[in-house]
Amino acid sequence: MSVEWEWDETLYAGSAIHYPVGRVGYPPALATAIRDALGLDGTGRLLDVGCGPGSLTLLLAPLFAGAVGVDADPGMLAEAARRDAGASVHWRQSRAEDLPAGLGRFRVVTFAQSFHWMDQPLVATRVRPMVDQAWVHVFAQTHRGDDGTDPLPGPRPPWDAIGDLVRDYLGPVQRAGQGFLANGTKSGEEDVMRAAGFQGPTRITAVPARVVTRTAEEIVASVLSMSGSAPHLFGDRLVDFVADLRKLLGDGPFAERLREIDVVIWTP
Repeated sequence: MSVEWEWDETLYAGSAIHYPVGRVGYPPALATAIRDALGLDGTGRLLDVGCGPGSLTLLLAPLFAGAVGVDADPGMLAEAARRDAGASVHWRQSRAEDLPAGLGRFRVVTFAQSFHWMDQPLVATRVRPMVDQAWVHVFAQTHRGDDGTDPLPGPRPPWDAIGDLVRDYLGPVQRAGQGFLANGTKSGEEDVMRAAGFQGPTRITAVPARVVTRTAEEIVASVLSMSGSAPHLFGDRLVDFVADLRKLLGDGPFAERLREIDVVIWTP
């Protein structure tokens, strides 16, 4: 994470309602792979940190006796609660840096596309005493596919042109909340985990690369679900941006190849 950037509560402001349409859902095979790797049997509790609108939490919750989803964004938690019609998960607003927050211990703690936004050494140190069996990172790309040129059942979305359009509206440096993400997000996760006392990791490819078909409206929602093009960043130009984006996309549909979903498991 660049030294110029600091987290603020607007990072994903307005994005949550676009997730169910714009993000490709995690397939059941991901839950099966995690269940088999950890020998899950319906006991213990799950903690999903940076849960967003509950995409992974709701997929994994049936594998445990109880589940808690934690996120700093109230809009994300409202969307998660809406999707959780059976109230199977306890949703808690909190930054990961503020854990353990009285939540107790958990059999498994998961992070899916979230750890890179956090103060990683602090979070790893604070969460480790909460973990009984495993800390699980899920690495996936649910908002878009690869940049390949191999033939697919339909045209790929014009992601380069979409990026140009976003920059036309928001400027040349990627936005993130109230700041700018000039140097990308932080790496070096393995060193952080080992320094915090975790053992491992064990790596598995839970879901192979796969091809999906997406509508133009799904691509619009995907763009609005991203931190660098979250709705609040456009201010009173949001309607114009969406109109220009729809014009760029045309009618669709599009095809994309999503990369494999990898799972990295650490033990305390």
